[in-house]
Amino acid sequence: MQPLSTGIRWWFESLDQARRQRGVAMDRLGYGPRESTSWIVLSVPGLRLRCYNDGNTDDDRPVVLIVPAPIKRHYIWDMSPECSVVQHALKQGMRVYLIEWEDPDGPTSQFGLQEYGYTLIDQCVEAIHPGEPEKKVFLLAHSLGGVLATIYAARRGERVAGMALIETPLHFGKDSGSFAPLVAFGPPADRVTQVFERVPGSVLSMVSSAASPTTFNAERYADFIASLGSSRHMKNHIQVERWTLDEAPMAGALFEQVVEELYRKDSLMCGKLFIRGRHIGPRSLSSPLLSVYDPHSVVIPPASVIAFHDAAASRTKQLLRYEGDTGVALAHVGGLMGENAHRHLWPQIFAWLHVLNAVRH
Repeated sequence: MQPLSTGIRWWFESLDQARRQRGVAMDRLGYGPRESTSWIVLSVPGLRLRCYNDGNTDDDRPVVLIVPAPIKRHYIWDMSPECSVVQHALKQGMRVYLIEWEDPDGPTSQFGLQEYGYTLIDQCVEAIHPGEPEKKVFLLAHSLGGVLATIYAARRGERVAGMALIETPLHFGKDSGSFAPLVAFGPPADRVTQVFERVPGSVLSMVSSAASPTTFNAERYADFIASLGSSRHMKNHIQVERWTLDEAPMAGALFEQVVEELYRKDSLMCGKLFIRGRHIGPRSLSSPLLSVYDPHSVVIPPASVIAFHDAAASRTKQLLRYEGDTGVALAHVGGLMGENAHRHLWPQIFAWLHVLNAVRH
């Protein structure tokens, strides 16, 4: 069995390497990320924290911490100046920080929801406001990154001024969408982590394609066809395709907990997710909450977003509907990359954040 496990691991890790090499080739053709100028203000096992500010910390501008999904590269939030949430936030007069998750290796392969959703984010907040526990940040997050942001806000609400979650699934079980059959009939997660200490990105891509071939295959081709009439849409489409080749591996412990605690047990929605000595759920969340959902998504069904949003204890809540975009390859990242998203969705999100910030001051 051991030689078989070694062979399987070698095969998928080789696929990851081949995907990265294809990404480098696309970079040479001009389709790589064109990220904004930043510098590293924190580097700890598991992450680096990027800062995009002018260095002035003595003002009342909203402080935004972006939490990407830990299985994806951070630069989807800052792919190019034309479709960058980072740039959009800076133009709105915000101080912007972004987490760059590092590939799990050795001890960090044992990091789970507590480390990713509490300890590491808490270190970032402390680095942003060193020695000032009364100061707060706004969290922006997408997909699994939104789950981590929610865990942090539910456990450390005193440090969170508010958060905007873009297509973040927080209610699982029957509302797991296209992943529900795989979760229901798939093997226990620890069977996978017996083979992979860290789960390769190519495995995660394979699972996603199996869960929803339409979303991850047919719709990508349809978006390519729809983008042919616009050079901007086509460029964005190809840039997202390049980003998909740079998928990160997932810590084994995190993979197990996402599958078992979130998808199978729906522990967060049920108020039974145990983080840092306490069970948390929607009633643990008091920070202002803005949730964005796609009414057409089968990967993140509206119910997986709205049910938790409605159940959250937050007194200030807003729910926004996002109708999608052309030129984003994967509809799931349209809220970050799409032209309509930056024209209509993000102005509403930033206006909401500014109002909250004005009330605080």
